[in-house]
Amino acid sequence: METPENETFRDSIGTINAEGKRAWVYPKKPNGRLYTYRKWVSYGLLLFLFTAPFIKINGNQFLLFNVLERRFNIFGAPFWPQDFHLFVISMIIGVIFVTLFTVAFGRLFCGWVCPQTIFMEMVFRRIEYWIEGDRGKQIRLDKQPWNVEKIKKRVAKWTLFFIISFMIANVFLAYLIGSDRLIQYIFTEGPLTHMNTLISLLIFTVVFYFVFAWFREQVCIIACPYGRLQGVLLDAKSIVVAYDYKRGEKETGRAKFKKNEDRPETGKGDCIDCFQCVHVCPTGIDIRNGTQLECVNCTACIDACDHMMEKVNLPKGLIRYASEDNIGKKEKFRFTPRLQGYTAVLFILTGIFLGMSFLRNDVEATILRLPGQLYERKNNNIISNVYTYKLVNKTTTPIEDIHFELLSHQGTIAPVTHQNFTVPKQGLAEGTLFIEVNATTLSGDKDRVKIGVYSNNKLIETTTTAFLGPRNYR
Repeated sequence: METPENETFRDSIGTINAEGKRAWVYPKKPNGRLYTYRKWVSYGLLLFLFTAPFIKINGNQFLLFNVLERRFNIFGAPFWPQDFHLFVISMIIGVIFVTLFTVAFGRLFCGWVCPQTIFMEMVFRRIEYWIEGDRGKQIRLDKQPWNVEKIKKRVAKWTLFFIISFMIANVFLAYLIGSDRLIQYIFTEGPLTHMNTLISLLIFTVVFYFVFAWFREQVCIIACPYGRLQGVLLDAKSIVVAYDYKRGEKETGRAKFKKNEDRPETGKGDCIDCFQCVHVCPTGIDIRNGTQLECVNCTACIDACDHMMEKVNLPKGLIRYASEDNIGKKEKFRFTPRLQGYTAVLFILTGIFLGMSFLRNDVEATILRLPGQLYERKNNNIISNVYTYKLVNKTTTPIEDIHFELLSHQGTIAPVTHQNFTVPKQGLAEGTLFIEVNATTLSGDKDRVKIGVYSNNKLIETTTTAFLGPRNYR
């Protein structure tokens, strides 16, 4: 079946021309009310991104994602490998939240919050406008031969791009290894003493530079899976950046504006075919073609269209946040059963996560029988098993005067080294201990014994482990 003429744009992405080559996008510098709001949101998020690794709460880095050492801090709360279930639940909550948000408001996250968009549009693109000028000047600069002016502008732009990419890579490194260690590597020990880290840093710098200097909007169109996800999640009731085709086309369609004409009388639509919405789009699409994969809901076309409507004395809002049903059927936004379902799941998972977080112990105790060791029979009907223990301190203060007590059976616990010891802050203590139980209290050849962990004679954690004894002793 042949594709209708007005749908041929869907056969290829907006940044590929008819010959299959890269069509470089030269977006016009946006300006307007929504762009101003986006700038404030972006600068706030950039400030948070660059400062979060250096903020400490109770000695903990505010955000830390140390995958290599399996240490994570989220909003100052430390999470260990033993808390992996909480991390998984938080990731699922994030996925459900993004899904709910997309069903309701489309790709709003991409245009307002996504780091790729914020860095591209609010940092690198603005540097480009500052050095090379707006859309027309950039196109002319690309076409002109390599003279002194072009070399000077390009070298200045590429140098700034590389410096900022290097700064971004350092900030991301602070999230991975910790800001204290990063500062130590730079100012105390020197970068050359950690060549592996330095090489990794330069690799990430090159990756960031490649993304923001060349790959650009292709990340959103080709690489990011979220663009494909929105095609599944969006429906006619989702609020997106949309062109009001009812008002823009009317009876005879869009047409150029003529001074002193009575457009309602002629039957022409309010769209004056000025192409400002196309020129300002950072992904190079025509929003008048409807919802498209490339659209990141950045609102630049809304500001551009409103500006032109003001100039020709027509009502603003020809391009606006609206759903397909709102434009075609004048229906208002409704909290549909689909949204209700996602919201219910989100609230349930959030409640589970909060409950498990509050019930999480400050100390994680693991006591396991030493592999390959059998029980030992001692005098006075005493059965002895040997174990290894590991105590993880999740707090920022040492836990002192630790000792073990047997809670479920009559018997004793004897550590091999010290009877009382200290677990350092955000650290662990390991060792070996013997559990000795009177054989008359055992119910079989494999009992579960309950052990209490005490600090300053206060019970802080309990755990269970297997205890081997003689078969059919009774």
